[in-house]
Amino acid sequence: MELKHYKRLTQQAIGLIEGETDFIANLANISALLNMELDNINWVGFYLFKEDELVLGPFQGKPACIRITIGKGVCGTAFATETVQRIDDVHQFEGHIACDAESNSEIVIPFYKNGKLAGVLDIDSPKIARFSEIDEKGLIDFMKEAEKRL
Repeated sequence: MELKHYKRLTQQAIGLIEGETDFIANLANISALLNMELDNINWVGFYLFKEDELVLGPFQGKPACIRITIGKGVCGTAFATETVQRIDDVHQFEGHIACDAESNSEIVIPFYKNGKLAGVLDIDSPKIARFSEIDEKGLIDFMKEAEKRL
């Protein structure tokens, strides 16, 4: 996918959430938009930081793990290190938490609310090495714009 596609997605997301103050509603619409627009994915959603762990938030896809310990799995690692985790083959990631056996690659982007680390955007794919550097940059920019409105 090209960066211009992510720029269009970002504008769509802004249109959906601009002026809406409900955090959960906005995350729900963002996950629905990404699910509708990204190809070769089988899960997209948010884990939110609550009481010293990540708790399942709005998502699209099969039922998922509800709680993730900070520092565990791809999501917990992304949150603990405040870095994007782009994993070509999750089965090679030490400590991967397999919520869906069909997921083979994953990208996780930490996000902030009011300047504080609030959770992660998690996207899974059944395709090995589904996520490229372009996807990473596009999704980082997407979330930076969304953060301003969450």
